[in-house]
Amino acid sequence: MFNENSSASEAGEVACGDGEENVPVCESKERGFNAAHETPSARFLRAELELNAHLRGLRFSDPVRYIYNPLEYAWDTHRCYVEKYCQAGQKILFLGMNPGPFGMAQTGVPFGEVKSVVDWLKITGEVGRPQNEHPKRRITGLSCTQSEVSGARFWGFFRKLCGDPEVFFQHCFVHNLCPLIFMSDSGKNLTPPELPAAEREALLRLCDVALCQVVEALNVSMVIGVGKVAEQRARRALSAAGVSVRVEGIMHPSPRNPLANKGWEDVAKAKLQELGVLSLLIKTCANKS
Repeated sequence: MFNENSSASEAGEVACGDGEENVPVCESKERGFNAAHETPSARFLRAELELNAHLRGLRFSDPVRYIYNPLEYAWDTHRCYVEKYCQAGQKILFLGMNPGPFGMAQTGVPFGEVKSVVDWLKITGEVGRPQNEHPKRRITGLSCTQSEVSGARFWGFFRKLCGDPEVFFQHCFVHNLCPLIFMSDSGKNLTPPELPAAEREALLRLCDVALCQVVEALNVSMVIGVGKVAEQRARRALSAAGVSVRVEGIMHPSPRNPLANKGWEDVAKAKLQELGVLSLLIKTCANKS
């Protein structure tokens, strides 16, 4: 198990939360939660804090050497995002898989490319650092100068479509199934499908439970997985739990995807039109003007 004085070569396993700054976990009184009068954002944050508490008990072996949890060190900016945009009446939840190293890992916001987060979403707050950082994957928060292509494409698309973020968030919210980012000894980003099978399933079982809590708390009617992995996992988790919600998917905007590089916005627009989401957003934009 890692601690802040150990190195990757000295430990056989990495524990989720090792070396993180101390953050209160699911302490509803200190966080100001009141179960009887919770807003959607408060219910959402409570579910995330509960997930954090469970994730701390997990252990990961090779090839995992570093684990970052932005819901720990970037809680300030993440809470700003949730409290600003998570609201009653939202019926569509866009679901990513887990943070990218230059997106949510830096900002605490799903698909959180820094320019989009600062300039369009207007998110503010302090971002700390995981104490056990890979030297090639430093956390510089909202001052990070490297752009995440997936996040720039995702938020850039909705910025072009809706103009103001309030238009998008009137009907939609964006969330990641898993809040953790995993890295190998070289600093290579490891997605959940690349983890050892037993460890991956232990992780995703906890994330599945949290997703069901989030979907029920927000009372959404459609979950749109961004990428096949998120879509399939959401469908499996929600169906197994008996949560009545429509699950669909759109192509992931990752630059690793050759089809996304040929025109992700056109593909996403066509799919959202097919699902009836595009007309909803366009109608909202027209009404706003």
